[in-house]
Amino acid sequence: MPAPPPQSAPPTAETDAQLIEVSLHRPERFGALFDRHHEAIHRYVHLRLGESAADDIAAETFLRAFRSREGYDLSRSDARAWLYGIASNLVEGHRRAEARRYRALARSAEVTDVVSHDDRVVQRVAAAVMRPRLAAGLAALSPGDRTVLLLVACAQLSYEEIAVALGVPRGTVGSRLNRARRKLRPFITIEESS
Repeated sequence: MPAPPPQSAPPTAETDAQLIEVSLHRPERFGALFDRHHEAIHRYVHLRLGESAADDIAAETFLRAFRSREGYDLSRSDARAWLYGIASNLVEGHRRAEARRYRALARSAEVTDVVSHDDRVVQRVAAAVMRPRLAAGLAALSPGDRTVLLLVACAQLSYEEIAVALGVPRGTVGSRLNRARRKLRPFITIEESS
């Protein structure tokens, strides 16, 4: 009886850096990086600029990444920070539209009165619902502060990843985030009724 064929080890998933490196000689492999990160980048841009711009900006993010992949630091196995940096730079190009969007959201509706404590808690943590006061607060932030805050809140990047994405020191990320939180606090604090 012949011996069973040897079991081959399951293929290991390539890191982002490996995909980028391979794509230098086989450009079609860059598509795997797109498949891996497009949804998150699109969601981030959608939050920042709205649905109408999200498709174009997300696509432009990957086009720019593809064109500049030769300069990618291959010692960084995860390309998320790099991609969010490109997306954030593109968003900055559209920041006036973003600020107008937040001002329009702020004018669009009033925060409803909430009776119970449980409802107050739900309202405070419901990140999926853009509240007018929050929109007004985001519109009032400087573009740099707003970008850092949204990279933390929406993309869940670390300080180090944001520093890499924006090309700024880690301390600058902390300063911008603290300033953004301080400026945003009056817009999102729900006052207790007496």
